[in-house]
Amino acid sequence: MLGDSVIAQQALEHVPGDPNRTLGICSQQDHDLVNVMLVSKKERIKAVMQGSRPKQADQTRMTATALQRVLGDALLAVYLHGSAVAGNLRPQSDIDLLAVIGRPMTDDQRRDLLRVLLRMSARHPAVPGGLRCLDVAVFLLSDLSESSVPTRAEFTYGEWLRDAFEAGESPLPTRDPEHTLVLAQTRRDAVSLIGPCSADLLPEMSPNHIRQAMGQALPTVLEGLRGDERNVLLTLVRMWHTAQTGAFVTKDAAAAWAIPRVPDQDATILDEARRAYLGELVDEWDSRRDDTQRLAEHLRARITKLL
Repeated sequence: MLGDSVIAQQALEHVPGDPNRTLGICSQQDHDLVNVMLVSKKERIKAVMQGSRPKQADQTRMTATALQRVLGDALLAVYLHGSAVAGNLRPQSDIDLLAVIGRPMTDDQRRDLLRVLLRMSARHPAVPGGLRCLDVAVFLLSDLSESSVPTRAEFTYGEWLRDAFEAGESPLPTRDPEHTLVLAQTRRDAVSLIGPCSADLLPEMSPNHIRQAMGQALPTVLEGLRGDERNVLLTLVRMWHTAQTGAFVTKDAAAAWAIPRVPDQDATILDEARRAYLGELVDEWDSRRDDTQRLAEHLRARITKLL
């Protein structure tokens, strides 16, 4: 079993000589992003030695390399998806990575990967300009051939799970409708860091599967409203947008789409959530719980009608 400090050091020092051989270059967009992500080994080591925090591209690269070190030849692919690929990283946006493996993870691999991610990921809320929070999901290739919803993930890491992990819980396989939605979005819009293009490896989710996953995910999303109002409301408008159009867009884009489609009072709330997401203002929700609850139920009804 590798120590987390060893894995982090190896990730820092590993810079392939030919990025096109190690990274799946699927498009000009991929090629441009890879060029941005490649930082020289000397610059990385100097930054760490001086106590500087790596930028988003370097953090992404180090995390992908850590996955490669821990999972070894079982690793088939690593994809960057979400806001980083859309070019819309916001102050509190996570770095979203999805990995595919050819055989189940061992207990040692689970422990090693968890330890390194706890070190590489920022605690929420992340400090602007420093490390970002990581959201990492690992899927077993054989599970992706199943057509059932929810999809099974072999390993999941996110900052909302940190407290449980630090208390001793193990990152065991889970079935979650959110996994289905993440896979659908990643297949459509992702950059391959390792392995083939996402469309060549990930399954295509049918519109019916996507609607089914959203319907199953709705109760859990709504349960998290109190204390996470902004994120839940924006998640709901994004689900509404996907249910209506079939497309996956960023949270701020979904809010901009929804604002002219709701009453003025609700539009004001959504615009505040959107602007806070963009870092334009600091939002406060304690005094508006009734309004946010009513809006959340309204959005739920709009989504449910389309499923």
